Amino acid sequence: MPKLNARPEPIDIALERAALVIVDMQNAFASKGGTLDLAGADLSGAPAVVRTIRGVMDAARAAGVPIVHVQVGYKPDLSNAGGPRSPNYYKETAMCLMNARPELKGKLLTEGGWDFAIVDELAPQPGDLVVTKTRYSGFAGTTLDSQLRVRGIQYLIFAGIAANVCVESTLRDAYFLDYWPILLADGTMAAGGRNLYEATLFNVESFFGWTVQADDLRAYLAAKGG
Repeated sequence: MPKLNARPEPIDIALERAALVIVDMQNAFASKGGTLDLAGADLSGAPAVVRTIRGVMDAARAAGVPIVHVQVGYKPDLSNAGGPRSPNYYKETAMCLMNARPELKGKLLTEGGWDFAIVDELAPQPGDLVVTKTRYSGFAGTTLDSQLRVRGIQYLIFAGIAANVCVESTLRDAYFLDYWPILLADGTMAAGGRNLYEATLFNVESFFGWTVQADDLRAYLAAKGG
């Protein structure tokens, strides 16, 4: 059986111990009127990312690979956002916007709200694992690690927005916890210019894992899972 055509070298993964981890594919980061749009980020690439992830999700489901959705969100009173003693209060995009524009408080990344919700095209299905976080990394202060370990997961395929912030943060923590991280290169985009996206690809391929294109991943899932 051929290996997955990944960079910097092909690898083999055990699908029965793999999961597709979709990071922050929420209206906040992928939709007009959401947090990143309000912050002035270029979201022109987001529809293509959504389409790519949807295609890989369908292939993963067909191959029996579980889907994990990680999404960031705060309680309406922001009691889990850290407060002024936390750097999150000063650096996280939604927090910065709400601090600068009080009329936005309770509207950005608030649990149950539109901004918080995962985009309709990628909405969780019965059986999917959904983990809510309050920091960039999906492993910080959540049950993600224990949920994966109880399922015997070892290989994590990452997709989502933003490549250089929450996706890379979660991927790095996965590496530190001895998971095998694989980034879906065309299933992510950076918050910022193309150079930031390329920097994330360089970091992953050089230090933390592997990258793969959606066409190659779908072919691999069909060959091994079908």
